[in-house]
Amino acid sequence: MELRQLEHFIAVAEELSFTRAARRLHVVQSGVSAAIRSLERELGCALFERTSQQVRLTGAGAALLPEARAALNAAQAAQDAVRAAQDTLRGTVNVGAMASVEVVDLPALLGQLHARHPAIDVRLRLATAGSAGLAHALLSGDLDVAFLSLPERKPAGIDARELATVPLVLVVDAAHPLARRGKVALADLAGEPFVDFPPGYGNREVVDRAFAAAGVVRRVALEVPDIDMGAALVRHGLGIAFLPAFAVARTPGLHVVDVLDVHDTTLRWSMHLGTSSTRRPSAALRALLDLVDLHVIAL
Repeated sequence: MELRQLEHFIAVAEELSFTRAARRLHVVQSGVSAAIRSLERELGCALFERTSQQVRLTGAGAALLPEARAALNAAQAAQDAVRAAQDTLRGTVNVGAMASVEVVDLPALLGQLHARHPAIDVRLRLATAGSAGLAHALLSGDLDVAFLSLPERKPAGIDARELATVPLVLVVDAAHPLARRGKVALADLAGEPFVDFPPGYGNREVVDRAFAAAGVVRRVALEVPDIDMGAALVRHGLGIAFLPAFAVARTPGLHVVDVLDVHDTTLRWSMHLGTSSTRRPSAALRALLDLVDLHVIAL
């Protein structure tokens, strides 16, 4: 069994397409197919179910995938050790983040990493399924590190360090009737249309949990995965929202309303730095982690 075979296997397993795997590996598709057939012969079983419509992992393929990733990680660690001894740091870091990473200046962080270690290849993936999707990608090995919001009970298999905690405040447009009241209870908001992030995002989970604890059903009319877009929708009278406090200062026309029946710690959104607790970080990943605190933004 060769590392090249495992690399080809992982690419097909993650892409679920021989064509996309070949494109990702920068090789011809016939080379990928040959590597997979050779690996299947050595193991004595099929790793993929192939039809004209789709490619799927077999049970054996699913069992092999985490072990194949572990084998490549071990090989990468061996290369890192040699390169560290030669004062040359190389490797690939797969980074996941939400579209609005307000707590960390991500471009500056990645720029400094590139300036210090130009041979490190960074692959950045912006979340399409919120923090829940990023956590799943961390656990599966698709990501090495992620900037995400995690629930109070963090998933097993993830090490997380809190970078910042931000209060969520209720905002309405200046002409909204609630703006004249000043203080409301969650029950007063039951009939209001809300602007919020889609399910799976950390701030959405915080607000959903607060309403569930109060026994109040709310209506989310508009879902947007961007803080500034959400603030703009509120400003134009399309709903009300719980937004991070820093969004209010930079969006004119918003009015903050006090909520009476929540504790100070109930409506707080936290950003975490997440890594796998089961995989040893590569030297390239450690180089990135060493720079994170330099780029945390004071909100």
